[in-house]
Amino acid sequence: MGEFTDKIKGAVNNAVGNAKQESDNPETRAEGERQELKGDVQETKGKIKGVINDL
Repeated sequence: MGEFTDKIKGAVNNAVGNAKQESDNPETRAEGERQELKGDVQETKGKIKGVINDL
């Protein structure tokens, strides 16, 4: 169950981060880049949990 949750949270953070990167405000764009990176880490964490559960 944690695998699915991590993947969903990661996808949401990626989507929000991408939207923030479209801003004219440099601080908001930087925040979007960090949020997208956080989403990538969460998705990877979910994938790793999936592989571990398959073992």
